[in-house]
Amino acid sequence: MFSIKQTALSVGFDACGIAKAELLADDGAFMEEWLKNGNHAEMTYLERNFQKRIDPRELVPGCKSVVVVLMNYFPHQKQSRFAPQIAKYAYSALDYHLVLKSKLALLEQKIIEFYGTDAVSKTNQHLFVDSAPVLERRWAQRAGLGWIGKHMQLIHPGLGSYVFIGTLFLSIETEYDSPVTSKCGGCTKCLDACPTKALSKNSLDARRCISYLTIETKNEIPHEFHDKLSNFALGCDICADVCPWNAKWSKPTSQMELAPESEILNWGNERWNQLQEHEFNQYFKKSAIQRAGFRKLKQNLEILVNQNK
Repeated sequence: MFSIKQTALSVGFDACGIAKAELLADDGAFMEEWLKNGNHAEMTYLERNFQKRIDPRELVPGCKSVVVVLMNYFPHQKQSRFAPQIAKYAYSALDYHLVLKSKLALLEQKIIEFYGTDAVSKTNQHLFVDSAPVLERRWAQRAGLGWIGKHMQLIHPGLGSYVFIGTLFLSIETEYDSPVTSKCGGCTKCLDACPTKALSKNSLDARRCISYLTIETKNEIPHEFHDKLSNFALGCDICADVCPWNAKWSKPTSQMELAPESEILNWGNERWNQLQEHEFNQYFKKSAIQRAGFRKLKQNLEILVNQNK
């Protein structure tokens, strides 16, 4: 008998779950308040397509099921802690979007081979990796793949939170998984460890988040945060690194496409700070680092240099 979840594992994903497509009313109420308070900073795209964001049937008419896949990206090798830090999701030479989308397309094809072409929308995009108004972590939770921790990341029992999430919206009904409840209990290690206090109970203020400040914002990083970047030049892993569940479950990825670029991981302060634009384009032409841009990276590196003087 054909199994969507087993097929997802066979094409290279580390976990798969399925949730019934329906309105996320509680998330809608939370997001309204979160946006009203300005927690999204300059990410104004989060204000758009609000109904589509909280109801997959608005995004993809006819959607009945949300297939969620996870891919572990915890690296085999890490940077020297003395070098400017890059978030682990960007270690690999190949952008994770490309890796997940190719495997999602293969999963989709196998589903169509079994269920027929009506299994997916013929008129709307229905395969997503950070490319549409989709509440991926919530769908992963509802698909039985884990819970959303206090650091606002999905925690999968067995993989931890160093996972990429992809979704495939189907026009067919199938068996659904049960949502997972939080197992964070009274632990506040991630909240306590955040240098900028971006995390609070069940919320994140992007205006204070190191990942946002070093990647997303088009403005200069406010001076009040310069001494709190904790040597991160691009992204941040602090809240995930201190999570006890990651200490228990994180293990090196088996995905060769996500293998760290070892040469980059061995760069020290001098090499990073001497990086030229043509070298940036050469080394990171297919990397997630390219999305941040050379100018942003150099601005961040300059802040770190000044803080370490």
